[in-house]
Amino acid sequence: MHLKRWLTALIAIPLILFLMGPAPRWAFHHFLFLVSILGLLEYYRMTWPDIPISLKIISLALAYPLFYFISRGPFVMILPSASLWVITPMLLYLFAYPTHRARASEGIGTMLLGFFYVCLPLSLLLFIDRYPGGNQWIIFLLCVVFSSDTGGYYAGRFFGRHKLYPAVSPGKTWEGALGAFLAGLWAALIVARILPSIGLSMSIIVLAAFLSVLSQIGDLAESMIKRNHGVKDSGRILPGHGGILDRIDGLLFTIPALYFFLAWYLP
Repeated sequence: MHLKRWLTALIAIPLILFLMGPAPRWAFHHFLFLVSILGLLEYYRMTWPDIPISLKIISLALAYPLFYFISRGPFVMILPSASLWVITPMLLYLFAYPTHRARASEGIGTMLLGFFYVCLPLSLLLFIDRYPGGNQWIIFLLCVVFSSDTGGYYAGRFFGRHKLYPAVSPGKTWEGALGAFLAGLWAALIVARILPSIGLSMSIIVLAAFLSVLSQIGDLAESMIKRNHGVKDSGRILPGHGGILDRIDGLLFTIPALYFFLAWYLP
């Protein structure tokens, strides 16, 4: 388990650093779209295993305009493309699935949650990437979140005694939560000194502390979804880590927070 976890990290980290640095921006943008698609597939596997295949294909296809218009423009097309997530399933239930109309609200709600939970936060990284030194802010975010996740895992494994939230995640402990918080903060202090676009300041320390806590809340939120549907892992695509959502659940909650911070910090 530990070997697979670290081998996966050793493969993924150079790829991510390449996409953040010398790679053309279109490569990073398409990578985010791919992660979004894989995350949506895992989300549907957990929450709606018998989703009609046409709805699944269409929902995956609808993710592309969102990423395309943010990446290439025009920006005025972003909101109309997002509205298709409501209009399209309504039309399908109205005309293509008349026998399933009683579950139309449930199905549309599940699709919308997938859009807001997976696609929208990841698409915000495209906006963050446009800020001065945006790629460095993304690296900062990844370091805080992934260090928090790793610190929480090992602190909970070796020192965990007191359950944090057993109704949602029986394995989480207060000791693990503290280890996650300290690891995320420690990573932020190091990375902020290294990356010139960030720098170390009190606002960065407060941001890192908030991101570390929010990352753990994102982890608990995905655990809630998995527990509600009797699923242990969202997938098996990442050896030692589980699925894509198991790896990015903290990011999905912290990306909007970083975006709001940059909108205020870098006007």
